Amino acid sequence: MDLPGERGKMRAADGDRDRVVGFLSTAYTEGRLSKDEYDARLESVLSARTYADLDRVVADLPVAPATVVTPAAKTAAVTPVAKINGLAIASFTCGLAQVAFGPLATIPAIVCGHMARSQIRRTGEQGAGLALAGLILGWAAVILGIVVIVVGLAISIGMHGTMPMH
Repeated sequence: MDLPGERGKMRAADGDRDRVVGFLSTAYTEGRLSKDEYDARLESVLSARTYADLDRVVADLPVAPATVVTPAAKTAAVTPVAKINGLAIASFTCGLAQVAFGPLATIPAIVCGHMARSQIRRTGEQGAGLALAGLILGWAAVILGIVVIVVGLAISIGMHGTMPMH
């Protein structure tokens, strides 16, 4: 059983800090905080370690602190579906586009795939599979290109070695 005092001692995650930053941003855009107050509180949120630290930052604002979640609210709350990362979609699309456009789409597939995977780990968005597929397609094209060049060179060297020189 979670007692309120025990919850305050629990360590906050990045997602908890992000929710409080969103709450502060809303309060700032509504005119409840000045720019200086917003900046000071934002710094406090980013260095907060526990739920109690986060709750102190928003305690005087009119809406309940963003980190307070009762067990009843947990079961009743509808979890929004995370959106698909745009770079993951771009990576997969570029990986498939290599069929039509050749190596022009290879580098964007790889770069977008790595960036998407990093963003997905940080934000919790969907699309990890798309990013991975884009990466695999991109790197497969690079490896295939290297193999074709090596085989081409080997054939070229082999042909020159068997031709008589005049």
